[in-house]
Amino acid sequence: MSNASAIEFERHRAFLTRLAYSMLGSLADAQDIVQDAFLRWHGSIPADLASPRAWLAKIVTRLCLDWMKSARARREDYVGPWLPEPVLERFASPPPAVDDRIDAPVALMLALERLSPLERAVFILHDLFDMEIGEIAEAIDRNEAACRQLVARARGHVGQTRQRFAVDADEAARLATAFFEATRSGNATVLRDMLAEAATLHSDGGGKRPASLNILFSADKISRFFAGLFQKSDPEDRSRMRWSRPLWINGLPGYVSIDAKGTIQTTALEVEGGKILAVYVIRNPDKLADAEAFLTDGAAESGGDVRPIRAPGS
Repeated sequence: MSNASAIEFERHRAFLTRLAYSMLGSLADAQDIVQDAFLRWHGSIPADLASPRAWLAKIVTRLCLDWMKSARARREDYVGPWLPEPVLERFASPPPAVDDRIDAPVALMLALERLSPLERAVFILHDLFDMEIGEIAEAIDRNEAACRQLVARARGHVGQTRQRFAVDADEAARLATAFFEATRSGNATVLRDMLAEAATLHSDGGGKRPASLNILFSADKISRFFAGLFQKSDPEDRSRMRWSRPLWINGLPGYVSIDAKGTIQTTALEVEGGKILAVYVIRNPDKLADAEAFLTDGAAESGGDVRPIRAPGS
């Protein structure tokens, strides 16, 4: 491969990673797909290629469709709620612009789980990436009329998904810190005041770590759930809890924490109007390799990105 060809591919790597992540919900798998696309780019670039971006999007889409067909059965057997692999970004600056993001809103990713692989691919290409119907038809090997029908069906299944509301870094840090301290102190009253009345809690342990097997609905149930966890925990274990400084998780305020037994989890907060609409907790270790590295790197760099917090009264 020529240097110019390699440079051309790198121009599109972030776009391709974002595309694959939107389809798969796994950053690790998305990166594998993009690497496979790179090998195909290296081995079979058409001589008369008019649009490298469109050609690469077609390759990544087809690779993702193959992956999704095999993953569908695995998702059906998944233990408890499924959440997309978290994408972590440091809090030193605001989240990247939408066009530069790798992740997609968690609420939308969950809605996309209701779609068939073809519906999901077409919806993402058309509604999220603004690709033309003709390009999409070539990417999935269908005619344009069929693609339009797939888009319409997908929109019907997805419905009115909540948009991700912008939160500035200071407010995000305040909310993440307050939520962590409230959950680790077992203060149900404070928790309830932070949550919207119709808030939801999604906890993904994948059957490999303890987690709620059902989505919890309402501020009352969620606050009582966290208060119950506090009451069952050992005071010494609570004093050994560590957490990261607040960070962006899929563009949402959140943090990474490690309990006394070494269990890592990410907690992301979907916020609107100062109230928490949804809490997304991931404890499945298969999804947390990047989270563990982030925490380890943070501790090694400054000694301050990971810090112990002693819950009041412990």
